[in-house]
Parts: sequence; C-alpha cells; structure tokens
Amino acid sequence: MDTKYFNELDSAITVCDKNGIILFMNEKSCKSFEKYGGRDLIGKNLFDCHNQNSCNIIKELLREDKSNTYTIIKNNKKKFIHQTPWYEDGEVMGLIEFSIDLPEEVPEYQR
Repeated sequence: MDTKYFNELDSAITVCDKNGIILFMNEKSCKSFEKYGGRDLIGKNLFDCHNQNSCNIIKELLREDKSNTYTIIKNNKKKFIHQTPWYEDGEVMGLIEFSIDLPEEVPEYQR
C-alpha cells in the first residue's frame, strides 16, 4: 500500500504491530518524536518508550480489542489522541495512534 498521503497530513500517525513493534510513522509523527529518535524508532518496540502504566493500557487495548481516546497538553499544545486496533482478516494486528493538534477553542456542534 502506498502511504505517501499520510506523510502530508497535519496529524501524527504511528502504527505498531501486536507485539508493540513500530511499523510506520508519518512525517509529523517522526517530527513529534524527534528527540526520542524520530524515524529511527521504526522497528523498535514502543513498550521501551512508555512508562509501565502506559504499557499496561496498550497491552489491554491489544488484548481486549478496544480503542482509547483522550486529550493531553504537550509543549503547551492541546492534542486529541485516538488509539485504535487495526485488523487483517478480522484479527487484531496492532494499534494505530492518531495525534491531532487542537486549536485553543474547538467548536462543538449538535447534529
């Protein structure tokens, strides 16, 4: 699959397999994690990059086929984080994390 279109998104996308090995990072993700190795993190285990609590959450998401969504403030920027399983033939193969910078004010609409 050609993943070029992911590289120009203004959101960080990181993909790991079910063992926590980082398979893909788009340009924004590489830049976001530059001080930790950036592109060189591909092929590394993300469990080596997280504290025990985060590792437990990631393992639970993989084991129980669940998603996790939250917001954080990092470097004075509010971010929306969504971690969700990805599949092959119905089997969980790993997680995709979307990290989206949010503006200071985010409108909310009822539809």
